[in-house]
Amino acid sequence: MSFLSPIDSRVTQSQQAAKFYIAALLTKEAKAPQRRKSRQSSLSLCLQSLFNASLSSAALLTASLFCLSANANASAQALDNELPPKSESEVMTLKPVVYQIFTRLYGNKNPTNKPWGTIADNVVGKFNDIDDVALNSIKDLGVTHVWYTGVPHHALIGDYSEIGVSADDPDVVKGRAGSPYAVKDYYNVNPDLAVNPAKRLAEFEALIARTHQHGLKVIIDIVPNHVARHYQSVSKPQGVRDFGEDDDTSLEYAKNNNFYYVVDNSVKGTKGQAHAFEVPSLPAELKPLGGETHPLSDGKFDEFPAKWTGNGSRLAKPDANDWYETVKINYGVRPDGTYDFPRLPAKFATFTEAQHYAFWQQHLAEIPSSWIKFNQIAQYWLEKGVDGFRYDMAEMVPVEFWSYLNSQIKHTNPDAFILAEVYNPKLYRDYIQLGKMDYLYDKVDLYDTLKAVMADKTSTANIAADQAKVQDIESHMLHFLENHDEQRIGNAAFLASLQTNKPTNSSLETQAVNPNYALPAMVVSATIGTSPTLVYFGQEVGEAAIDNPGFGHASRTSIFDYVGVPAHQRWMNNGKFDGGQSTQQETSLRAYYQKLLTLSTGRTTPALLGQYYSLDASNRSKGDATDSNSTQNMNTQKSAVHETGYDDSTFAFTRFEVISGTSKQTQKLIIVSNFSQTKSKALQLKLPKELIRQWQLKDGVFPLMDLLEDHAAKLVIKEAEGLVQMQLAPLSSAIFELEN
Repeated sequence: MSFLSPIDSRVTQSQQAAKFYIAALLTKEAKAPQRRKSRQSSLSLCLQSLFNASLSSAALLTASLFCLSANANASAQALDNELPPKSESEVMTLKPVVYQIFTRLYGNKNPTNKPWGTIADNVVGKFNDIDDVALNSIKDLGVTHVWYTGVPHHALIGDYSEIGVSADDPDVVKGRAGSPYAVKDYYNVNPDLAVNPAKRLAEFEALIARTHQHGLKVIIDIVPNHVARHYQSVSKPQGVRDFGEDDDTSLEYAKNNNFYYVVDNSVKGTKGQAHAFEVPSLPAELKPLGGETHPLSDGKFDEFPAKWTGNGSRLAKPDANDWYETVKINYGVRPDGTYDFPRLPAKFATFTEAQHYAFWQQHLAEIPSSWIKFNQIAQYWLEKGVDGFRYDMAEMVPVEFWSYLNSQIKHTNPDAFILAEVYNPKLYRDYIQLGKMDYLYDKVDLYDTLKAVMADKTSTANIAADQAKVQDIESHMLHFLENHDEQRIGNAAFLASLQTNKPTNSSLETQAVNPNYALPAMVVSATIGTSPTLVYFGQEVGEAAIDNPGFGHASRTSIFDYVGVPAHQRWMNNGKFDGGQSTQQETSLRAYYQKLLTLSTGRTTPALLGQYYSLDASNRSKGDATDSNSTQNMNTQKSAVHETGYDDSTFAFTRFEVISGTSKQTQKLIIVSNFSQTKSKALQLKLPKELIRQWQLKDGVFPLMDLLEDHAAKLVIKEAEGLVQMQLAPLSSAIFELEN
């Protein structure tokens, strides 16, 4: 869900930083054969496929240059932060690669894409479409976790009365297929996704089992801040009460009410005037079902008293821009913003999940009803075999609740994967350390910077600055370039607003561009830290989202409509998942993603789970700045450019293992990217004496092997300082391994 500032959410600030380590250690004997086997790079495969294709010379040249693309990075101030060394006895694991599937769309093979189309018009993907062939295709990308988006039963326009499901009113449903973030029943799944809606839960359980059989973990959404305006569980277990079922609706707020009500309580605890809900006044383009006649679409929805809207609006008649299809959950935060539950002591920032769990076990009688309900939901899905959760708009919910819920989850499954949507950097450490989140979105810093670098609006120097900001928590900051909220890389609108400094032109939203310009950014995103990488389905084949499907708009794949995803459908090839209908560009792009993501897990590259050392500062001239708004700062590197070739569209860093108490040689990687879409780089990359000392290398010449593309280079060390000379084509990257 797109970001809005949190309503009534204040969290305790902590000055202490906690470090969560993800690491991997494989023996040299185990990994060497695999690296030799993968010697032919995706670049070679890409060029080979292009030369076998029937292309004009101009098209061939353009495509060949894009084949060279691979890593987008933005560098920064010289802050070479390091992770502490790990011991040989430390338990190791792989770095997660999360593949986000919008479940309703993933298996849809129908290309019709009629605006505001029904299921009969445009069809809908099913759980059963994600079969063994599909899962093999996903696994081959290097994926470790699959996030099935839109699984819990949410409000939608469809008749499922035969299985006891009530109809949803189009006046409070966005689109025809409905928003996956307006959950109607947390104890069952979207009936649209089942071949037999009456057995929809069993079909999802079968998908969980299939996913596990392929060695993949399952993540689903929990939306803690709000539920559908008409929440009604027909599947809740015995003893579970619906949200709002026991509320005192005469009060605006009560600790154990699940919702807030639009009631004028002039005196605390007394009954006041209640207001009925009114459907917002919507512009023509947002009219329910595109203006189509429907028995329930009358501009009215019966709700008395009105509830606060999901984004915190306290109006009985919300605005069209409010999340009017949802209602806000009450977590014991009073309307004045004060808390009505036990506060978590600041020292708990350094405590374990088990200690958090013990704390809340002592305070169970004092926690609000909504806390218990969401724990019941999480435990229900853990019992079904779900391996983790992605929390929508987590920062709109108090951090104490997350301490309670996540410690409960970890008590049940210590390996559960917990990802949260948080956009306020000032809250990152609270939600990680006090809230016990495993991972947060790294959007406001790294994603936004990479996007600006791709648009040629800022220096790559800002990448290193962003990484320095979160170095103490970097393993918790999930990296991505696409998800369901963001514009597609392959859409012209993705960079247009940054390049023109004007609102996106709607005509650009229906134009596709070659998505390979983002490959350098993808390389940086996937390799700069020990944190997980997220890929949105279709990203790996360059989906452009140029259609206007109805409630949703071009540039983003719609989460509200029944549509197909054309580039993904071509790769899917009617269920073969072999790229049989894909273009040469799409198959080459996917091959690049496959190689990069597989490397990023650390399975054969344990250095990617070790230390990070920025080479940015040592390759820039003194005085280089990171102010993206200053033209002068973008032109301060002339002396450095002449000397090294390193400029504002170049970024380099190293990743390496450090094992305490041993002198054994470990993997060392040098990663460098050229973000320029037009200029080749002749680089003389400097490795400072401090790094050479850490690597325990003596003067001499050391061969380098590019694990990603086919660049040739060697490391020359003279007087304890290193130098790597290389040529980088436009949009090209290298992941050099120092061969011992």
